Amino acid sequence: MDFEAVRTFVTVAEHGRFQTAADELGLTQQAVSKRVAGLERDLGVALFARNPRGAVLSADGSAFLPHARAVLKAVERAAAAVRPGGRALRVDVLNRRFSCALALREFFGAHPGARLEVVTLPDANTARAVEAVAAGEIDATFRAVAPGDLAEGVTAVRVLDDPLQLLAGPEHALARARSVRPDQLRGHRLWIPGLRAGTEWSAFYDDLATAFGLRIDAAGPNFGSDALMDALAADPTLATLVGAGDLHLWPAGHDLRRVPITDPAPVYPHALVFRADDPHPTLAALLGHLARTRPPVAGHTWTPAWASRQPRAGS
Repeated sequence: MDFEAVRTFVTVAEHGRFQTAADELGLTQQAVSKRVAGLERDLGVALFARNPRGAVLSADGSAFLPHARAVLKAVERAAAAVRPGGRALRVDVLNRRFSCALALREFFGAHPGARLEVVTLPDANTARAVEAVAAGEIDATFRAVAPGDLAEGVTAVRVLDDPLQLLAGPEHALARARSVRPDQLRGHRLWIPGLRAGTEWSAFYDDLATAFGLRIDAAGPNFGSDALMDALAADPTLATLVGAGDLHLWPAGHDLRRVPITDPAPVYPHALVFRADDPHPTLAALLGHLARTRPPVAGHTWTPAWASRQPRAGS
């Protein structure tokens, strides 16, 4: 069924005259008559009775009219759903407690009218996340990426450098330090359960361990953040690494300590990955917000060479 013929039928029915409908639609009266005649052939009924005063709906036309109007409204809703700004911007984050997710929360607080949907792609590495962006499954993702990771038409802007901190129980040898250098972590067991080969975060920690001679232990199942906090509180030889901007909660009795790592400060380089031609207005607003609010990292920093070549937000 021809959608424009349905629109033309509804317009004629509302005005009662072919010429008036033609004027509204920017068509000739002949073109309007042709569209309606084609629709009548498709349906096998006469939709109008013509008389000197105009066009009067037939019994079949009266029965068809509410359905035709419903079709027009359904098509309008469908178009609005995919029109830029007509749907929520879908943004993937690795973890809802990580600094990138908190940055999204701050963005929404500053732009409460923004249409935003925060998602987490299950078991996704960079390749899978970039593929989801390229396919339109999501609009953007926060990842640490190298230029070679990106697909055609997909770009990345480095929007958030998150310095690492040591997180340990109160009896850990470094728990009372005001700060520690990366070389001071040598010989300490740094437990980061859940690291998986082939992911960008595993590559980051592999390079960190190699650069500073660290022992990063990924052994055992990942039972989640709560179980990790319990283990840190119970074992004075155990510590982990977390982002300074990440949100981690633990019972007051655990008395865990967050110790900054400096000289150099290892930073996890979050980039926003998105399609270069994505017209969604919330994407532009998000990029602007991230550029304006990006916190500076003082002093000497370290990132893997593969993650240091992305353009920075606002540059």
